[in-house]
Amino acid sequence: MPDAIPAPPDHAASNRDLRDEIRDYWSERAATFDQDPGHRITDGAERAAWAALFTRHLGPAAGRRLLDLASGTGEIALLCRDLGFRVTGLDWSEPMLARARGKAGDTVAFLQADAERTTLPTASQDVIVTRHLVWTLVDPTAAFAEWFRVLAPGGRLLIVDGDFVNRSLLGRLMARLAAPAHRGPGADLAARHASILSRVHFSGGARGEAVAALLVAAGFGDIRLDTRFAPIHRAQARGLGFRKTLLRRSEHRYAISATKPS
Repeated sequence: MPDAIPAPPDHAASNRDLRDEIRDYWSERAATFDQDPGHRITDGAERAAWAALFTRHLGPAAGRRLLDLASGTGEIALLCRDLGFRVTGLDWSEPMLARARGKAGDTVAFLQADAERTTLPTASQDVIVTRHLVWTLVDPTAAFAEWFRVLAPGGRLLIVDGDFVNRSLLGRLMARLAAPAHRGPGADLAARHASILSRVHFSGGARGEAVAALLVAAGFGDIRLDTRFAPIHRAQARGLGFRKTLLRRSEHRYAISATKPS
């Protein structure tokens, strides 16, 4: 009797489990998330630098409908609200959303959903933005198709992200010298973070060119890859300290904007 053929792995189930792990990880980070340098946008020079980046790619807000994916504690949603967009924030973590709602009151609508499956109506948004989400996506091809669907024709997408895996020699040195991101009782979070990173699509690093190619495959056009982050890095330097500032400047960070054709 021949050996039984093993059943193929259930990728949908494993992906679902990984998404749940990602949600639970960020839920546990919510209470202290804004305390980590670079997460909260400080008033003054840093807020102005972020506003300049968003305006450079999105143009005047003019009351357009904007979806902030992976809103976290609401920093980007609030920035876009202040620029004049009508903002909806979406996040998979309810503890993150609770903090975002506490900041925004009723000026931003926040929804709980998976950014890869928003459940929002087709063509319901004029702009979609996201900061530091793409590197954690389980299935970016499906996610970009979903975002394409949700955008209205002529709508604009802005991704702010980076390759946080591959580092230059200087980056590796600074990473070893910089203070650890997780301390004390939460030290196990670092191991959980590493485990999640090893299983997401961009486990080898989310390079800007690779992300842009997937956007083209999803149907987006007018792709612009922007690495001009010096004003933001300068504004963050006081909060980050010398070593972390050098580490951040050595990383491959970028903004990618794209348009859904009319």
